Amino acid sequence: MRICIYGAGAIGGYLGAKLAQSGADVALVARGPHLAAMRERGLTLIEEGQASTHRVRAAEDPAELGPQDYVIITLKAHSVPAVVERMQPLLARDTAVVTAVNGLPWWYFHGIEGPLAGTRLESVDPGGLQWERIGPERAIGCVVYPAAEIAEPGVVRHIEGNRFSLGEPDGSRSERVTRLAAALTAAGLRAPVRPRIRDEIWVKLWGNLSFNPISALTRATLDVLCTDPGTRAVARAMMLEAQAIAESLGVRFPIDVDRRIDGGAAVGAHRTSMLQDLEAGRPMEIEALVGSVQELGRLTGHPTPTIDVVLALVRLLARTHGLLP
Repeated sequence: MRICIYGAGAIGGYLGAKLAQSGADVALVARGPHLAAMRERGLTLIEEGQASTHRVRAAEDPAELGPQDYVIITLKAHSVPAVVERMQPLLARDTAVVTAVNGLPWWYFHGIEGPLAGTRLESVDPGGLQWERIGPERAIGCVVYPAAEIAEPGVVRHIEGNRFSLGEPDGSRSERVTRLAAALTAAGLRAPVRPRIRDEIWVKLWGNLSFNPISALTRATLDVLCTDPGTRAVARAMMLEAQAIAESLGVRFPIDVDRRIDGGAAVGAHRTSMLQDLEAGRPMEIEALVGSVQELGRLTGHPTPTIDVVLALVRLLARTHGLLP
């Protein structure tokens, strides 16, 4: 089984190191100093205070790696369309593509019935490029829970979490998804196969949709924005608007909105990924996390007044800081 991690940053590097540690045939697509360090010294994983180094195949040009059985994309959502053409040498006839990416996936309306079956989401897949050049039949959903960071080029530090929930768009327990789950489990990761992967996508998105842009706009950490009465009310309103959209599409939420916000507060003084990107001068995942929910609101006929306001503000923030993708 050949597995390629496309975008071997913090999460991709953690995943690649764990797979290499288990003896899997894994290759990584990376760039810059991180790639140079992995080629020279290997990929080092720091986990529970212990460091281990693994020799891995790593390349900037996917053509050097050849066709794969699985391509696991761990890029930021807005970075994926730009690499779709470069990704083509990795794709054999039966290659599965795992979208380990935040936000609503571009294949969301594949594998389901109803009036929106086959609908393409312009916010996350402009021009339908991924739908056409990757193909929704290749897609396997993935919800990523670990936290990791690049300590220095070639060195990834694992912070917490080891779950990568997997699911076929049609909810089936296919051979390809069970094989991948087995490989991740053998690497010491938790990889449950979910029959309703969209439910889990929405529970994670629920927080990202609201906490991320509010934190970027206010510079507040999770504990503050989830407990301040004003920002908590804004987050709650955004989440309720999103819940109405999701439930109209058949999604089931296992917890209520206040428990989800309380869970965010319990994380403590955490800077969301969008705030970290803003402070580092990197493009923010605005469309995948917020714009996509607004687009679904339009498609389903559900108003999104609070989401609309926050989205307009965070888009302007990105534009004025020169951080649009």
